[in-house]
Amino acid sequence: MREMKDSGIEWIHDIPASWDVMPNKYLMHKIKRIRPVYGGEDILSLTMKGVIVRDLDAGGKMPTSFDGYQELYPGNLLMCLFDIDVTPRCIGLIKQFGLSSPAYSQFVLSDGVDAAYYCYYYTMLDNDKTLLHLAKNLRHSLTEEQLGAVPIIVPPIEEQKRIADYLDSKCAEIDALTTDIQAQIDTLEQYKRSIITEVVTKGLNPDAEMKDSGIEWVGMIPAHWPVHPVYTYFGERKNKNRFGVEDNLLSLSYGRVIRKDINTSDGLLPESFNTYNIVEAGDIIIRPTDLQNDKRSLRTGLVKEHGIITSAYIDLCPIKKVDSRYFHFLLHAYDVMKVFYNMGNGVRQGLNYSEFSRLMVFEPSYDEQVAIADHLDAKCAEIDDTIVQKQEQLSTLEAYKKSLIYEYVTGKKEVPLS
Repeated sequence: MREMKDSGIEWIHDIPASWDVMPNKYLMHKIKRIRPVYGGEDILSLTMKGVIVRDLDAGGKMPTSFDGYQELYPGNLLMCLFDIDVTPRCIGLIKQFGLSSPAYSQFVLSDGVDAAYYCYYYTMLDNDKTLLHLAKNLRHSLTEEQLGAVPIIVPPIEEQKRIADYLDSKCAEIDALTTDIQAQIDTLEQYKRSIITEVVTKGLNPDAEMKDSGIEWVGMIPAHWPVHPVYTYFGERKNKNRFGVEDNLLSLSYGRVIRKDINTSDGLLPESFNTYNIVEAGDIIIRPTDLQNDKRSLRTGLVKEHGIITSAYIDLCPIKKVDSRYFHFLLHAYDVMKVFYNMGNGVRQGLNYSEFSRLMVFEPSYDEQVAIADHLDAKCAEIDDTIVQKQEQLSTLEAYKKSLIYEYVTGKKEVPLS
């Protein structure tokens, strides 16, 4: 067993006796070389998967020009030293030439220092946001001087390389497993969407006589289902929480209406909830804004309890005998088919109730609505249980990966000599 010593660093504790400790400024220094005019070079982004080439056709926020971006060089480290409290990944190893936003910091490693090892070292600190206590300003940012003063461990260069190579191999195995499990989750989510879409538009009787719905994204539906606008079944509930007496705060999250702590400091909450709408069980919530810009979020949710929710949403309340579960599943199917994205207008690319309520839907008999909703509740619960199990596997792998990096980067475990 190798001899250990106290590193004097609270987040590291013991390290091998042969390793040194010194301020970070002796191991790396910052450079910034600006490219005044963009010439078509690859744009690189700092992500959870490392420093990767950005797909400029994928959408999302994009600057008007890449003029004034900085040049990045292979073998250097790229760091995000601002908003470190919320930035998912603040460190990455640059593996190819390209350009990035000048807001990021690029560091050149000193001679006798392995960049891959120190990428793992700062990944370890980033995993737990260890340096966040140093960032005390509003943007939670670190200066180059603050980073330079951070104590850092220094194994012999040969051991740095051996640790980095070992972690490259082990992390690649974990990442491959993670990718495979995530692909299984994506397949299950797609399967759930396809089941919902099939059942809410075709019913549970495979032998039912069919007719053309006249709705281009739906096609054929059972012949006995009438087709009407949303306003035939749902009005708009506008019941303001005028005196702030209601405090069961609800939020639309990933297609579900969930409870939110009204006293939380996590996220942006208003000073007053007097303008929020009071909602009731059986209401359907629609998020009608940014319809063309945001194509990923789920925009519908079924209310299951009395509470309040932001008035920025449309609150559909049933005005005749319907099973709101069925119509929520139907509108969810419309949502994942991207039906809403052709309906928005104005600066916020949004809808109001009057516009949304003209959307054409169809009405199985009430008993059919209940049967379809019961069937989908059971089927979706079964799929969701499997997804939760897969997500727990992902969490276990992520925890194992973090532990592996910590143990080998800090010398608690020694890389076996081949």
